[in-house]
Amino acid sequence: MITASLVKELRETTGVGMMECKNALKETDGDIDAAVKLLREKGQAKADRKASREAKEGLIAAQIDTSGKSGILLEMNCETDFVAKNANFQAFVAEVVQTILASEAADLEAALALPKGEGNLGEFIKIKVLEMGENIQLRRFERLSLAGEGAVASYIHLGGKTGVLIAVGAGKAESAGNESFTNLVKDLTLHIAAAAPAGLAREDIPADLVEAEKDIFRKQMEGQNKPADIIDRIIDGKLGKFYSERCFLEQGFIKDPDTTIKGLLEENGKKLGDTITINNFVRFGLGD
Repeated sequence: MITASLVKELRETTGVGMMECKNALKETDGDIDAAVKLLREKGQAKADRKASREAKEGLIAAQIDTSGKSGILLEMNCETDFVAKNANFQAFVAEVVQTILASEAADLEAALALPKGEGNLGEFIKIKVLEMGENIQLRRFERLSLAGEGAVASYIHLGGKTGVLIAVGAGKAESAGNESFTNLVKDLTLHIAAAAPAGLAREDIPADLVEAEKDIFRKQMEGQNKPADIIDRIIDGKLGKFYSERCFLEQGFIKDPDTTIKGLLEENGKKLGDTITINNFVRFGLGD
């Protein structure tokens, strides 16, 4: 059954009119993801808009170790925003982050088995569930570390709704203590939070995502009676724009869209007399 709420969700996701959304849902038997794809193939849907789902409540938190070269980004979920904003819950999340940061745990199973109090971290979380009266779960975490010079930094946005962790490499030890380097790293974290890149470079974009885009582009070109080589060139051009929107190094810097992130690194490298590189980054959105 195609409900009004389903049509509304598709409209908010695609920016397409009510009747078009209703027809697309009918054609796809109510499958909203398939309906989004169908509308994009028809050239009606706006690209890259995601379904407006109700996000899980909770908190995204980060912590960097004393060396400045290793850090943790973590998402802890709870049931209500009231608990997420509670100082007790926030202190609890900070304690969990510190416990994992001080360990070598690389996945959730290992993290939950870490010694904590009279038991392990998993049991520590269960105690908090009883105390807060809500289902609390450690959903995910990522660790970034630098072997060479540079810094690992974090940024938490919207009171814990979005979090960023980045590892920025440098050729010289003194660069990490330079104010220009510190400001650059801060700007990079702000950019990631706002622009949500899908990967560092083109090779980091999932192949299935690229192929799905190509398929949509081909469908959009159907019926235009253009030679195959012309269609291929048009698709390549569309892919170039796709990559410039998804690849961190190719994105226009949020404070100066005419400058790419790669250009920003080169510009700041010249100022510092050093080579600045982005080793890796992680971005969490609550409930993503």
